[in-house]
Amino acid sequence: MTTFPDLDYVHTNNQQQQSHQNQELNLCADDYSLLTDLYQLTMAACYTGKGIEQRQASFELTVRRLPEGFGYLIAMGLAQALEYLAKFRFSPSQIAALQATGIFAHASEHLQCAGGDRFWSLLAEGRFTGDVWAVPEGTAVFANQPILRVEAPLWQAQLVETYLLNTINYQTLIATRAARLRDVAGEQATLLEFGTRRAFSPQASLWAARAALAGGLDSTSNVLAALQLGQKPSGTMAHALVMALSAIEGSEDQAFSTFHQYFPGAPLLIDTYDTIAAAQRLAEKVNSGEMKLTGVRLDSGDLVSLSKQVRSLLPNVPIFASGDLDEWEIARLKAEGAQIDGYGLGTRLVTGSPVNGVYKLVEIDGIPVMKQSSGKVTYPGRKQIFRSFVGGRVKADRLGLLGESPLEEQPLLQLVMQEGQSVQSLETLAAIRQRTAASVASLPPETRHLAHPVAVQVEISEGLRVLIEETEKRTAKVLRI
Repeated sequence: MTTFPDLDYVHTNNQQQQSHQNQELNLCADDYSLLTDLYQLTMAACYTGKGIEQRQASFELTVRRLPEGFGYLIAMGLAQALEYLAKFRFSPSQIAALQATGIFAHASEHLQCAGGDRFWSLLAEGRFTGDVWAVPEGTAVFANQPILRVEAPLWQAQLVETYLLNTINYQTLIATRAARLRDVAGEQATLLEFGTRRAFSPQASLWAARAALAGGLDSTSNVLAALQLGQKPSGTMAHALVMALSAIEGSEDQAFSTFHQYFPGAPLLIDTYDTIAAAQRLAEKVNSGEMKLTGVRLDSGDLVSLSKQVRSLLPNVPIFASGDLDEWEIARLKAEGAQIDGYGLGTRLVTGSPVNGVYKLVEIDGIPVMKQSSGKVTYPGRKQIFRSFVGGRVKADRLGLLGESPLEEQPLLQLVMQEGQSVQSLETLAAIRQRTAASVASLPPETRHLAHPVAVQVEISEGLRVLIEETEKRTAKVLRI
């Protein structure tokens, strides 16, 4: 648990305050409540001052636009979101640290004048007590559809925005990339997640590993993530081992033999020096029965040409490829006849175009609201996604109001948390992965294309259309007052 020591502030010329802080910046569950943007706390203080902090509010997390070149998204991160909400609370030391910043001093004076410092009491006694509706992890979604909705007292629903966006945006990106990689590579290919060293942080590397596995990859090299998820980590070897043992023991072959003494049959990285020469020498040992190989890995060079030559030398040995691969590069390799059985996915899997999810108020105290900023319009009211199928394929989605009845459609948003308590058991990665595969398989071919994909049509229900018009008129009337 992070500690919050007494803060010795030094006032600089520009009145900024500096302090000695915990430089480790590690994250644990006890710190969840403070992993937020400052304005979430200042808005909560404002709500408290006006006496509306307990008004019932509904916020929906949606994506305005799909990332460029994407025809769909795979929703992910719900498990971590629910864990965060279940553990959401402020400790005395955290409240003391917030007070010591001085940022809330003026607000505290007003709150005290209003009959007691209710804001700090609210934080000290507060827990998440709301409801959460969400699409199951592994479900394909499109722009302007709610992935998740929080229905809770206003101060709670506001404060949790930052963390929910952080985990759902990132894991949705990784799961979508993983699903696309699986779709392109095919079910027979082995796909390994190698992205830990390129992920944006140690925490992100764990989430990336989870989302990649749930999105369709076979295993991860991240030992901590694998063990925490009940999986077996996977990996091969690095060039450093080959170079070190070659230098000390005299040859690349001796490096391979030494490694196999400790890890018999492990895949070998064969492109440190001369890929084809290494494959030729290994072929002699395999053919003579001196060595058994479960695989070789290529990490550089012309993967199409090299893989064909290695296949001719080692016809029964799986060939793995790595090195800045993504779904477009795998599609190219396959189109050009590369002889590759598996892929290690790293940098381009765990980085790339972000999922720009937003979390917007849609209803307050029973009053539907909507944002009308140019290019950032949101739809009012609590909503449901109704999905229709024809022949097992998604035909269309209808975005309607929560109270509407399905018309031979499947409602996607489910109640997953009620009054702060989870109402569904935790799903296994296998179940989520299976849902991901089924979701992708159900999409129209044009939605799965890498080149110029066409997203599924999302229709607006008549009830939602009427509510949008009514909300716009009511907003216009308020602006004229």
